[in-house]
Amino acid sequence: MEIDFSNLKYGNACNMNKKIVIISVILIIIIGIIGFSSDEPSEKNSPVFHVTLADPNLYVNGVYSDAFTIQKGDYVFRFVPNGSSPKILSISLDGDTFDFSEDFELVGTSHQTGISEYFTWDYDGEKKISISKIQEISIIINPNEETMGSVSVDILEN
Repeated sequence: MEIDFSNLKYGNACNMNKKIVIISVILIIIIGIIGFSSDEPSEKNSPVFHVTLADPNLYVNGVYSDAFTIQKGDYVFRFVPNGSSPKILSISLDGDTFDFSEDFELVGTSHQTGISEYFTWDYDGEKKISISKIQEISIIINPNEETMGSVSVDILEN
């Protein structure tokens, strides 16, 4: 028994696949453009302070210090640590009418995928602060002698 493949139109199938790929790419580009253009900068969750401490030379006498102006409002700390980040990150804020001090503790959370295990990291401690009036704030970040690990620290408007 012989099968006749001459009636099959492979060219049409290839053209159809090309059209599907092209349309998919165009849709992804359009969705990306719409997504980026609708990301208007909002005041909420915008950082009022940011530092990435990844170089021991950023510390003077074992601590990092800076100053910034902050508006009246509620704020929250956000961290981007990893497994080599300082185990205890001590942060103090000092202003005209505001004082804050917290020893944030690095906590790793294990995740099992069935074939592997990985960790996510965050700092545990009081992350919310409330400022009663506009003021200049001095920040001191003390990694407690662990200056080799990297960590990013943000203060975001909540």
